[in-house]
Amino acid sequence: MTDADSAPTTTDGSAASDGPAPIRLGTRASRLAVAQSQDVADRLAKAAGRPVELVTVTSEGDTNRASLASLGGTGVFASALREALVAGEVDVLVHSLKDLPTAPYDGLTIASVPKRADARDVLVARNAATVDTLPEGAKVGTGSPRRVAQLRAKRPDLDVVDIRGNIDTRLGRVEDDLDAVVLAAAGLGRIDRLDAATELLDLGFWPSAPGQGALAVEIRTDVLTSTAKTDKNLLAALRKLDHAPTRLTVTAEREVLAKLEAGCSAPIGATAVVDAELLLVSATVYRPDGSEYRTASHAAHLDGSAQDRLDEALAVAGRVAAELLENGAAELADLASSVSREPADGDHSAGPGLATPAE
Repeated sequence: MTDADSAPTTTDGSAASDGPAPIRLGTRASRLAVAQSQDVADRLAKAAGRPVELVTVTSEGDTNRASLASLGGTGVFASALREALVAGEVDVLVHSLKDLPTAPYDGLTIASVPKRADARDVLVARNAATVDTLPEGAKVGTGSPRRVAQLRAKRPDLDVVDIRGNIDTRLGRVEDDLDAVVLAAAGLGRIDRLDAATELLDLGFWPSAPGQGALAVEIRTDVLTSTAKTDKNLLAALRKLDHAPTRLTVTAEREVLAKLEAGCSAPIGATAVVDAELLLVSATVYRPDGSEYRTASHAAHLDGSAQDRLDEALAVAGRVAAELLENGAAELADLASSVSREPADGDHSAGPGLATPAE
């Protein structure tokens, strides 16, 4: 683990003077992770009135080139970061929320969920192609079982190739051995490469991963009850970063995943939106080859306190998951095996840190 900078800096890049202790923000070292962490760091520094320094942590997912599913799903990116936070080597973490297992992690809680970016997937293809106009037998790269199933459901003739690597590596393969890749719009946007997309995939047919496009800022649970001035300052700043509508929708999406008892690598898409105080939650479970899928949708009116609204989000998500299970989703996608590949962090649920308001 190494500091991203040789000395703490302020948001304008100048050296931090003697004053409040800097907040140490743990992040993966990839270009995307650093970009999204720096954005949170800048906002956190402004809210807390303290410098924030990035501390990079290398995970197995960053160094092992095996397929994501064989490594245990996207949770492999979070494990090393969480170990550093528990050990007190950093004060906060920034995760892509879709990379976090739904199981709570002992001693940690999600204190802030900033406003969500675009939740959609995008196609990046040669010759400005779309999914419909890709040539027959075109090679399309993705490391996501959900995206594999969706592509095969739409275009069974495509040759879908399992790929790994950072965004630049994947984009480069479109000019090399692939005709297209599928990526998250939010990731491309955060590194100013959204112009590379040749098609934005509508959430109706292409629901994305639960929590996609959202970030999670995680802290040690003991900070919530700490009387230390620096901890109170950190909590107050994180509350300013929290975006209630985003927390509500991602809570619902992740609760569907949890109630299905499925892991991050399962072929599941989920979408939750709030429209005029109506919460709409929809989810789809796919057979891995895309030949079948099950979809369920439920809605509820939102009312009452922040906690009441979150409780309603959990309830609606539970109804969506129950309908999917009644219709054979578990057997369709072998959901149990996706859980067995996840790190054993605890019982599956949306997690007390995410399902509880920041206050």
